[in-house]
Amino acid sequence: MNRRLVSIALLTAGAWLASDNARADCFDEAAKYQQVNPLILRAIAWQESRNRPDARNKNANGSTDYGLMQINSIHLPVLSRYGIGRDTLMEPCKNVYIAAWHLRQKMNRYGNTWQAVGAYHSETPSLRDKYAKQIAGILTQWKLLSPQP
Repeated sequence: MNRRLVSIALLTAGAWLASDNARADCFDEAAKYQQVNPLILRAIAWQESRNRPDARNKNANGSTDYGLMQINSIHLPVLSRYGIGRDTLMEPCKNVYIAAWHLRQKMNRYGNTWQAVGAYHSETPSLRDKYAKQIAGILTQWKLLSPQP
């Protein structure tokens, strides 16, 4: 009986690790495709959903954030032109690719700056700047960025 439990635990752990590796590949591939920093994408995933691919949150303004990267439903009209709907947003790898595209749009507008990172979340300057600091804080905590004064 104990052997069976250990076997089941190992199979479950293997499946979990395989899905994490697949997700890690998605971050790297999406970042490369959109020419954005994969570490920024990973920090955004942590900030937005704590890496939960099934995350779904209703906002006060009536919009909904979907998936790992919390893609807001306000983007659905544009995304629908590419055949992307709510269900697609709940697929982790596709969600990361869409987030990389969204970040690239902000970088096209603001350049390779913290403003672009903050604009992933909001164009409102105070919210944008707060979000950028949160992402920088995550990267600092992960020891990928030197502490800012």
